[in-house]
Amino acid sequence: MKKNIAIIMGGFSSEVNISLKSGGVVYSNLDTQKYNPFQVHILKDKWVVVGENDEYPIDKNDFSTTINGIKITFDCVFNAIHGTPGEDGKILAYLDLIGMKHTSAPFYQMALTFNKRDCLSVVKHYGIPTAKSVYLNKGDAINTDKIIKEVGLPCFIKPNNAGSSFGISKVYSAEEILVGIEKAYKEDSEILIESFLDGTEVSVGVIQYKGEIKVLPLTEITTENDFFDYEAKYEGKSQEITPARIPEDIAEKVRVVAKKVYQILNMSGFSRSEYILVNNEPHFLEMNSVPGLTGESLLPQQANQANINLSDLFDNAIENAL
Repeated sequence: MKKNIAIIMGGFSSEVNISLKSGGVVYSNLDTQKYNPFQVHILKDKWVVVGENDEYPIDKNDFSTTINGIKITFDCVFNAIHGTPGEDGKILAYLDLIGMKHTSAPFYQMALTFNKRDCLSVVKHYGIPTAKSVYLNKGDAINTDKIIKEVGLPCFIKPNNAGSSFGISKVYSAEEILVGIEKAYKEDSEILIESFLDGTEVSVGVIQYKGEIKVLPLTEITTENDFFDYEAKYEGKSQEITPARIPEDIAEKVRVVAKKVYQILNMSGFSRSEYILVNNEPHFLEMNSVPGLTGESLLPQQANQANINLSDLFDNAIENAL
């Protein structure tokens, strides 16, 4: 009997449109011989199943819907929400409470990896190299001299809980630090200021695949812009080269660290992490637990290089959840 799969997409953050695109790709690539896929939009003002010509509200008591008088329940939720409430674990805690299976890691792991500074504090404890960093909460006094002394210039200013490079600035002066902080606070009340790491940037997917932790081929990222910002990610201002053009011994170092970080954080399901190679040593930047899932996105590119197509990638996530 075919399983009913709810593909949740949208969310409450600046990444809503990117998430809708990812969710649509999952919907288009699920094996309809095995699954009945449903597109479920989780938005601030409504939770609905989107049909061809109509929308059907989700009953939040049991995450069901009623279509043409027939109650539909789901066997599994495929999480394609970037940002809150999908990537920060909030909706997964709700799904856990009602006993609904889903494709993501447990809600605490999702919340931990979404919070950049908390995630960094855990991996640093295990000796994983990272950038130097300063944390600020909205309302804290801002001492630019102290910030520069801690992290140097240039440095990066990031919202602590955001994705797709929204709110990120690379700054070169004390005056730019103040502007960057103001920009980051528009996305989040907590921010992270990090030292600039001068080296090659690589992205690596780590997933559970057929019962094992699988490290996917590395992607090297080069950009026309000053850093891998929103424009570089989504508007063609970058090159994403898979596999990365780095020596095999260095690539193996990255794979070992990436798998270790996945295990340290008790992850399951999808992940994609960024590293900067400084003197051939991988420095961990952050982890994405709901990475982009379109054909052009990094994790599907890497999976394709490993001879895993989108249908197999998504099917495996559902089989793991079930």
